[in-house]
Amino acid sequence: MTTTGAGGPGAGDRSVSGVDFYAHVATRGEVLGVGIGSGPGAWTAVLGADCLEDPGTGLLRRDYGLVEVSFSADGGPLSCFGISVQAHRLIHGQAVPPALARAYGEFAPRVRFEEVRAGILALGCTVEPDDLSGDVHRYRVPESGVRVFVVDDPDPYGDGDHDVHDPKLHQAGDIWSLDVSPAWWARSR
Repeated sequence: MTTTGAGGPGAGDRSVSGVDFYAHVATRGEVLGVGIGSGPGAWTAVLGADCLEDPGTGLLRRDYGLVEVSFSADGGPLSCFGISVQAHRLIHGQAVPPALARAYGEFAPRVRFEEVRAGILALGCTVEPDDLSGDVHRYRVPESGVRVFVVDDPDPYGDGDHDVHDPKLHQAGDIWSLDVSPAWWARSR
């Protein structure tokens, strides 16, 4: 895990990586300085307009590939109430938004939880188990409230055809996603 200077990701001559991005989201709950409460225009400014929009009545979901952002009008202008970093999509060739690639460099198709956990700890935060039942375990970063979902059983149906040595398949210990939303988790803590 490398750190960045005062200028943020990519500042100075220190190298940053996809793992740095995941650790930053997990500890700060934002993407390139934009987070919960921001409007769609702020997201367009940092990630661009190249996304799939899924509007609903008083709702909007933007899918940037690696990052999904949910907005709600809730009696006012649209504002972000949820951010989901869908790391599992990269193994299938889903694109990383160009702004993230410029800021953080190359993103590996799979990301290991232990690498991100080390990055979270290096940034001064902790990681605790939140729900260890099922095929995907959930961990919580108490300082930010972010949840990290980690594959525990890559062969949940027991087919027995899962090759644990195939780098093109998810393995136990891979991060599935990171979710940022005070609204989603208010009831769980």
